[in-house]
Amino acid sequence: MSIEKIIKRSGEIVDFDREKIDRAVTKAYVASRTPVNEEIINTIGTNVIDDLEEQFVQAKPGVEDIQDIVEKRIADQGMFEVAKTYILYRQKQIEDREQQRAKVLKQVKERKLTVTKRDGSEVPFDVNDITELLVNCCGKQRKHVDVDGVIHDVMGNVYDRISTGEISQAVVMALKARIERNPVYSEVAARLLLNDLYKEVLGVDEFGEGFAGAYQQGLAKSIERGVKAGRLDSRLLEFDLVTLTAALDISRDSLFKYMGAQVLYDRYFLKDLEQNFLEIPQYFWMRVAMGLALEEKDKEAKVLEFYKVMSTLHYVPSTPTLFHAGTTHAQMSSCYLTTVEDDLSHIFKSFGDNAQLSKWSGGLGNDWTNIRATGSLIKSTNVGSQGVIPFLKIADATTAAINRSGKRRGATCVYLETWHYDIEDFLELRKNTGDERRRTHDTNTANWIPDLFMKRVMNDEMWTLFSPDETTDLHHAYGKDFEKKYVAYEKAVERGEIKLFKKIRAKVLWRKMITALFETGHPWMTFKDACNIRSPQDHVGVVHSSNLCTEITLNTSAEEIAVCNLGSINLVRHVKEGKLDQELLAQTVSTAIRMLDNVISLNFYPTKEAKNSNLKHRPIGLGIMGLQDTLYELGMSFDSEAAVNFSDEAMEFVAYHAILGSSKLARERGTYASYRGSKWDRGLFPLDTLELLERERGLETGVPKTAKLSWQVVKDHVAKFGMRNSNTMAIAPTATIANISGVFPSIEPIYKNVYVKSNFSGEFTTNNEYLVSELQRRGLWGDEMLEKLKYYDGSVQDIPEIPDVLKAKYKEVFEIDSIWILRHAARRGKWIDQSQSLNIFVNTTSGKVLSDVYINAWRMGLKTTYYLRSLAASTVEKSTLDVTKKIDESSTPEAPAQVTAAAPIAREPVAVAAVSPPVSQAVSGAARSVARAPEVAAAPKPKIYIADEAICEACE
Repeated sequence: MSIEKIIKRSGEIVDFDREKIDRAVTKAYVASRTPVNEEIINTIGTNVIDDLEEQFVQAKPGVEDIQDIVEKRIADQGMFEVAKTYILYRQKQIEDREQQRAKVLKQVKERKLTVTKRDGSEVPFDVNDITELLVNCCGKQRKHVDVDGVIHDVMGNVYDRISTGEISQAVVMALKARIERNPVYSEVAARLLLNDLYKEVLGVDEFGEGFAGAYQQGLAKSIERGVKAGRLDSRLLEFDLVTLTAALDISRDSLFKYMGAQVLYDRYFLKDLEQNFLEIPQYFWMRVAMGLALEEKDKEAKVLEFYKVMSTLHYVPSTPTLFHAGTTHAQMSSCYLTTVEDDLSHIFKSFGDNAQLSKWSGGLGNDWTNIRATGSLIKSTNVGSQGVIPFLKIADATTAAINRSGKRRGATCVYLETWHYDIEDFLELRKNTGDERRRTHDTNTANWIPDLFMKRVMNDEMWTLFSPDETTDLHHAYGKDFEKKYVAYEKAVERGEIKLFKKIRAKVLWRKMITALFETGHPWMTFKDACNIRSPQDHVGVVHSSNLCTEITLNTSAEEIAVCNLGSINLVRHVKEGKLDQELLAQTVSTAIRMLDNVISLNFYPTKEAKNSNLKHRPIGLGIMGLQDTLYELGMSFDSEAAVNFSDEAMEFVAYHAILGSSKLARERGTYASYRGSKWDRGLFPLDTLELLERERGLETGVPKTAKLSWQVVKDHVAKFGMRNSNTMAIAPTATIANISGVFPSIEPIYKNVYVKSNFSGEFTTNNEYLVSELQRRGLWGDEMLEKLKYYDGSVQDIPEIPDVLKAKYKEVFEIDSIWILRHAARRGKWIDQSQSLNIFVNTTSGKVLSDVYINAWRMGLKTTYYLRSLAASTVEKSTLDVTKKIDESSTPEAPAQVTAAAPIAREPVAVAAVSPPVSQAVSGAARSVARAPEVAAAPKPKIYIADEAICEACE
C-alpha cells in the first residue's frame, strides 16, 4: 500500500511529498559539513518510504512519525553526524514553534491579530471568545476539562486573518487529541463541531440568542432548499411541516460523541450543489423518517414514530438508507446478490449491472460458479475456455472504477463453489505475488462450500473438481440431492464420460483454503447447505452465494438479483436498570420492521432484475449492534455462559417480535407474492430448520433447541395472516452506523481497550470508555494508568493494580478463545432466518487450530463467516506514549509475548501497523547524540490498534 496522505501537527491531512524527505536530509548533510552523497540520500528516502508502507497499512503517518523514521534511517547508514544535525534541527523546530506560539500570544494580547468572519468581515482576534465557547460546550463537564491546556494547544495553530471555521477546527483537533485522557473530551468535541455546523446552517450557535427558534424554523427551509436544488423528493413538501417541526428534539444532538458527529458531518448530512450544508442532526433524522413514510396513510404519525426511534439511537438504518431516503434517487438498499450465467452476453451484462448497482451505494455479492472452467471447450468457436479467473479480473476493475455515490469506493465479493475446476486459482486471487493478470486486489472472495466436502475433509477422502458446463445441475442442488448428483458425476468420471476433471485429497484442498485465508484474509468460508436447507424460500429457488458482508442468504438467478434491506437495533440503548427493557425493545423491533418494509416499496432500483426480486419476495434484514456494550452494562464477561445465554435469549426476543411484526404487516398490507409454499406457510420457523439441517447432514450441531417465549402465539398469527417479508433478520457488520451511535460494532467483542480511530478528518487515540469509567470510580485512572495501558497495547491482564474481576470483564478479543465467538453465533443463529456477519479472531499461527475453528463453525450449523483476524506480525507505536518514561518494573510484569502471523491480513477493514523505536525516543539529552546510537538499548515497543473506516461498508 503506497503512502498518499499524511497528518500535519495541526491535524490537517495533506498529500505526502517524498521530495521533502530528500531536501531535509540534504540540508542535514550541508549543515553538518558532510559531503553530500546523492546515492545515500536516495537510499535513505527509499528506505523511509518502505518503512512507512509496511508500518502504516491503513493508518496515515504523522509528520513526527516520518521524522522519527528518517532519524533512524540516517543512523542506519552510519551517518551519525548528519543524524545529530537532523535531531538538533528538529529540536530547534520545537523551540521555534514555542517561540511562534509565544509571539502569537503576545499579538493576541496586543490585539494585533484579526479573524475573518463567515461574511468576510475582519475583527480583532479575542482569545476570550474561544474560551467562552469552549466553556459553554463543556457544560456540566467543565471540571473534567483542562480549558487552559486546550487553549494553549489551539494557539499554536492561530495566525493573522484566520477564519472562524479554522479556529473551530483547531479547537476540535486540540480536544480530540485529549480524548485518550478522558472520554469527556469526545462529548465536548462533538458539541463544538455541531455548533460550528449550526453557525453555517442557521447563522447562530446554541449559545446565541434565538437559537431554539432558528433550529425549529429551519426544518421547512432546509427541505425547501433541498427540493429546489434537486436533491430532495418534492413530495416532502406535502407533509405537515408545522407538526413535524414541533416534534424536533434538539436535546438529542447531545447523544453524539465526537466520532459519530464527525462521521455525520463528513459524509451523511445532505449538501446542495454548491456544497453548502442543508442539514443539522435532527433535520437529518427527520428527512430520513419522512423519506420512509411517503406512502403511509397517516404520514405524519408514522414520521414521528420513525423519527423518535432513530433520533434516540434505538434503531439506525443502514448507510444507503441514511444517504438516500427522501432524495430524488432513493436507493436505500444495502447489498445486491447476482448469479452470472455461462454466456458471454450475460457475463458482460453482469459487469454493467455491477456498475449500476455500485453507483448507487450498493455492495455486491457475485456468484460465478456457473462459468465453465479453464480448458473446457467453447463449441461455438471450437477453442478452449480461459476459465473464470480472467472475468473476475474485469469484475475487479469495475469495482475499483466505481465511487459509490461519491462517498465511498465500490465493493464486491465474488463466490465460487468448492468443486469448481478453477478453485485452486481462485484461492490465489488476493495474493500480492504472481501474475497480476490473475489477481484481484480490490475484490473480496469467498468459498461456497457444500457439506459433502466438509465430510470428506473429516474422513480424509478424495474430492473431484469439475467444470460446470459438464455438471450443469450441481450448483443448483444441495443436501442429500447434491450428494447424490455429485457421486453420480464421479462415477461418470470413472466411465470416461467427463472430459475435464481433477482429483485431489479433500484435506489438501482444505489446507490450501485455510492457508490462503490466513495469508491474505480471503477467500472467506461460507456454507452452502446450511444456507439453503434453512432458507424460508426453498420452494422458489436456490441460494447461490451470500453478499458482500456474508449475512444475506437469498435466492438468485438470471431473472432475480436479490436485494438486502438492512437496519440494526442498538441493543445497549434498551438496557434499563440492569436488564433489557422488553417492552421498549418490542416497540423498537415493530417500528424497525415497518421501516424496512417501506424501503422495499419506496426504493430506487438500478436494474429490473433487482426490482423484480425485491417486490416479489420483500426480504429484509433486521440486526443488532452494541452487543459488547450491553454485556458491559449487564456486568457479563464475553467468555461466560451467562453471556452466551444472553445472546440466545436476546436474539430470540428480537426474532419473536420481528416475525410477529412482519405477520402483522401481512394482515395490514397482504403477504409477499411468493409466500405460498414457503417454510413460513408450512409452519417451519428458524428453530425448526435447525433440526432439518441436522437431519439432512446426519450430524448434531450441539446447539440446544430450547426456547423461552411462547412461539405458538406467533405461529398461529402467521398461519392465519401469513408474512409480509420472505426473510426478516440478518446481522450486518455496522461499523459506520455503530460509530454514529457511539457503540461497539454489531456482535463484536472489543478488539482493544486502547486504539486509534481514523476517519476523513484524521486520527485520534481513544479508550474503552466502560473500562475508564470503572477505573475512575475505583480511583485508578490517571496519566500513569494510561501509560501502562498503552505499554501493554490495551491489555489489562498484566497491570497489577487492576482487580481480577475487571481483568475478566475487559478481556480483549485475542484474549478470548475463539470457541466463545462461535458459541455466541450458534445460539443467535438458531433464531435468524438469514445469517450473521461473523468475524473470526485467532491468536495462533497453527494451521490445525485454524482448521478446527472453521470445522467447528460448520459443525455448529453456522451459515457463513466473514473476515479472519489474527494478531499481525507488526504493531504500531504511538507517538503520544512517552517511551522514555520508565515504567516501574517492580510493579509491572514483563509485557507478554505476542503471537505473530506469517503475514498481516491484507486490505482488511482494520489493520495493524508498526514503527521501530525511533532514535529520538531512545536517546536522552537535548542533542540526543547519535554517535553512540547503535549501543543504546531500544525502549519497549508500545503497540496500539488502528481502527480505520470500514472498506466493506455497504451493509453498515
